[in-house]
This record gives sequence, structure tokens and C-alpha cells, in this order.
Amino acid sequence: MASADLRDELDCSICLSIFTDPVTLRCGHNFCRVCIDHMMDTQDGSGVYSCPECRYEFPERPALQKNITLCKIVRKFLFTQPLREATNIFCTHCVDSPVPAAKSCLHCEASLCDHHLRVHSKSAEHVLTEPSANLEDRKCPVHKKILEYYCTEDDTCICMSCSLVGEHRGHRVENLYEASEKKKKELRNALKKLTRKIQQVELRKSALSREMTHLEELCTTDNPVTVLQEPDAGGNHSEEDGDDGEHHNSHDVNLAVISGTFHADVLPFLFSKNVNNQDQNVTFYPQEPADIKLDLKTASNQLCITGNLTIAQRTFTDQNRPWNLERFKDYQALSTNRFSSGRHYWDVDVGDSLVWMVGMSYPSIGRGGIKSLVGGNNKSWGLHGYRGNTKHAVRHNGKVIQVLRRITTDRIRICLDYEAGQLSFYELCDPIKHIYTFIATFTEPLHAIICVCSGTVKILG
Repeated sequence: MASADLRDELDCSICLSIFTDPVTLRCGHNFCRVCIDHMMDTQDGSGVYSCPECRYEFPERPALQKNITLCKIVRKFLFTQPLREATNIFCTHCVDSPVPAAKSCLHCEASLCDHHLRVHSKSAEHVLTEPSANLEDRKCPVHKKILEYYCTEDDTCICMSCSLVGEHRGHRVENLYEASEKKKKELRNALKKLTRKIQQVELRKSALSREMTHLEELCTTDNPVTVLQEPDAGGNHSEEDGDDGEHHNSHDVNLAVISGTFHADVLPFLFSKNVNNQDQNVTFYPQEPADIKLDLKTASNQLCITGNLTIAQRTFTDQNRPWNLERFKDYQALSTNRFSSGRHYWDVDVGDSLVWMVGMSYPSIGRGGIKSLVGGNNKSWGLHGYRGNTKHAVRHNGKVIQVLRRITTDRIRICLDYEAGQLSFYELCDPIKHIYTFIATFTEPLHAIICVCSGTVKILG
């Protein structure tokens, strides 16, 4: 079996990532132990438990049997694919199977999963951070102690010994995290200034573009009267004018008026930063979100659609909608809206969902099986999350890319620029934070798509 095909077979159908501590149900399907445990928790009280893969029902909560053979396969696969999993940090103490780390301890120089984190020392000297592959970066190279302070005179991070007996003794120092927040404030102010400059450039570019279009029309018209009646057509557009922006004619746009309108109406919907090249890529989107409605013809009978077609809830009661070729078999629904041009955005609240996926999809996406889920194919692009796990991921054509930083809000914005071939995800916080941007050449109309494996996802108006 090819490596890519084997990789697909090693994905848990709940979290869509490679198995961690895989267990087997009596029906024969495998899941991460934590994933299926959480899924079964959501079924408590319903009177029936079912397999998320085949929907086989169990009269009582099924026992989870560790799949030792699958554990070995996963371990060997990860060993032979070091580059693919290079961004993942695994628990130092889980030697039987790779389990993702929840935190790293700077004191112990070890990474810990949720289980080992619960029994880890709570002593102040054990400083916990986000999982890191190189913990030495957080320690003083001289004294091998944790970096706790920032020397404002030498602009460097130091440890306690540096400030007491080292070369920074007597210098003005600040708490490391307080100094970091001050620096972030300075960076945000710098970003605002750059944003204003970019706005001015974009406004001028827009004005010049309209002027160029007008002149091109004049140059191609067959009506001499129209050409000759054009005021100042020859003088103000001569080569001697140059492009220094100092010469304006009657066709120039009043930038002050446009700037005022821009700041009042457009600025709240300005987004920056393209994750693929880390540039400051400013994009303009409509003032109002698209009026997204879910299409009942496509909605899985495992989803209850309410709230004027804006709320999707995973249900264990079959909705008994008549079968058709457009209907998903598992957890998903497309929107009635379709976009084949322009810029659009829509917002969702995933706070009531345990396992969720949101994104955009071609209408030709498959309707059944794990590869038909958002991002599991070349027809869809999605962001998925798992409550209780700070790690989120984006997915397309079966390839999973972990979002390295923590997402702290339950509200997500999805932005589409069809002609530019960009699909972006943002955190709806203050300020709005960029998560990831897909770059693609879209060849079909795109629909919004929602997948709710457990809980509820709401489309915000």
C-alpha cells in the first residue's frame, strides 16, 4: 500500500488526525481512546450508544479494547515519516504509543500529555508552557535556569542568577511576561500605522485604476466628438506628469472624502496577514456577512436543522428526511448559497460543539464515507476543532496541517475571495486574529459546509 493511502487508513474519523492510543469497538472500528470516550460521554442519558463510523448500536456503554497491533503500526509509521510529524510534540512519558503533549515543563525539560499533566508537580519551579520541541530556548545559556526577566538596558532575556550575580546585576529588569505584553502593545501600534499606510496606497491605486479604465475607453472609441470634448485630456496625462502624486485633475477622487467613508464603513472588516508567506496582505470584504442558510436537501439525517436553517445539531434520532443523491450520510450539510465570484464572509459559533468542522466545498463533493468529510478530499477546505484540545487543524485533500498557536474563541470567521483563490479563517476576537489561508484555483461554485460530529454549530447573522 502506498504511503499516502496508509496514512489515510491511520486517521481517526473523529479528530481526523493520526491515531493516538487507538481502541476498538465490538463492531471492529477504531478510534483514539480520548476521542471515543468524549463521544460516548455525549451519548450518556440517551439510552443507546452507537459507533460514529457505522452507527452500530450498543445496549450499554461498550468497553474499549486497546488495539495493540494498530498501536505498533502507528508507531512504525511515525518512525518512518519524521518530516510529516515534525511539528507535533508528543508526551515524553508515553512510550507505548505517541500521545500529543498538552504542555511542556521547563524545569523537567519534558513534554506532558493530559494524563501525565494531572499528576505532574504543582511546585512553582515547574513552569509549564505550550508544547515545545526545543526547551533549551527558554533557559539561560550561562546558568541553565529558566528565563524569568527582561533586561531593559541590554534588551535581552535573563534568569534570576543573571540579575543577582551575573553581568546584568544592577540593571533595570522587568518580569518576562509583563515586558512581552508591553512589546506586543508597541507591535500592535506599529501594525495600525502600517495598516493606515496600506489603506492610503489602496485608495490611490483604486482611483488610478478607474482613471486608467476611463482613458483606455477614450483611446478605443470611434467617436471623435467624445474624445475631443474630454476636458484636459492631453495636458494632465502627459508623460511629463510622472507618478509622484502631486498632479490631480477633475477626474481624481477626493481622497479625504473616501478615506472618511472607508474608516467608518470598511475598516471593521479589514483583515491582514497571509499565513502562507507571512506578508501583510490586506484584503477588503463586504460590510455585511453573507446570509448563509443550510440546505435541507443536503443535510444528513444525523443533523437536526433549526433556527431558520442556521443551526445544525448532531442528533441520535433519525430525522427521516427522504433520501436523495444530494444528502450526506454523515454529520454534514451544505448551504443553499453558492459563490462563483466576488468576496464574501460568514461567521459561526462552535462553542456548543465537541467535534466540529467548517469551511467551503464544491457541490460535487462525495456524500458518504470518511473521505467525504470536510477537507478529506480535493473538493473541500476546512478548519476543524475538538473541545478540550487546544490544537486546531486545517485540512484539504486529506492533508492535515496543525494550527500551531492556541485558538481562544468559539467564534470563527470564514472569508472567501473567489477570483484571488483565497479561503481564510479568522478568530473573532479583539483584535481579529488570522488563523490560516488556503491558496487554490477554484473551478466550481463554492458552498459553505458544516460538519457537526457532536453538539451544535450556529451560523451567526
